[in-house]
Amino acid sequence: MQRIEIDVPAADGDADAYFVKPDGPGTFPGLLMFMDVFGLRPRIREMADRIAERGYAVLVPNLFYRDARSPLVDPAELQDAERRSAAFRRLAAMMPALAAGVAADTAAYLDFLDAQEGVAPGRAGLFGYCMGGRNALIAATAQPERIALLASFHAGGVVTDAPDSPHLRVGALTGEVYFGHADNDGSMTPDQIKALEAALDAAGVTYTSELYEGAPHGFTMSDTAMYHPAGEQRHWEALFALLDRALPAPVS
Repeated sequence: MQRIEIDVPAADGDADAYFVKPDGPGTFPGLLMFMDVFGLRPRIREMADRIAERGYAVLVPNLFYRDARSPLVDPAELQDAERRSAAFRRLAAMMPALAAGVAADTAAYLDFLDAQEGVAPGRAGLFGYCMGGRNALIAATAQPERIALLASFHAGGVVTDAPDSPHLRVGALTGEVYFGHADNDGSMTPDQIKALEAALDAAGVTYTSELYEGAPHGFTMSDTAMYHPAGEQRHWEALFALLDRALPAPVS
């Protein structure tokens, strides 16, 4: 595997990022991975590596580059509930600037992928976790002609009462979409899930929306206290199936 820590030009400066792709010749479909609130760290790199091993070129930018470079947290903060909550509150203050700039940032990240040797031309895949899942939806609706698929796992804030709620934009989506929802999640309630699904149905989007029963918000992140092994495994199965359908990697 080729693993590179690199600064990528974004809308308001350079975003520190992790880029990984398979060794050897070939053209590999490009994927853009959006981190959770706790940022670019060993767990996120490990997940990107696992996907790249299947024949993909994966770019993981630090979405909070406007405010801070990686790492954004001390690993010990993530295992203690009180310290994890404090870290979340600190990082959440960076979210408004991200939401305002993520569409322009995504265009720059996709330009980076397009320019890399060994990355297949054409549309890329986009997926994200927690706040990264919400922002992936915002980005995909802003760049639909460049996005082949969207996957969002344990995202919150996808449905709000605001006139610019992300779920109101789903009519722009053209690729296949997957949502894996956390159970008993105050940031994505059953009623909000129904509202999202109604919007997707009305727009004629090809999608899957599933509730991961018993899996809490943040269930994929093995370095946090919210980790749920069965939920993580189910997420891998869903993500890989989506990739195989919508953006298959070359056969080795």
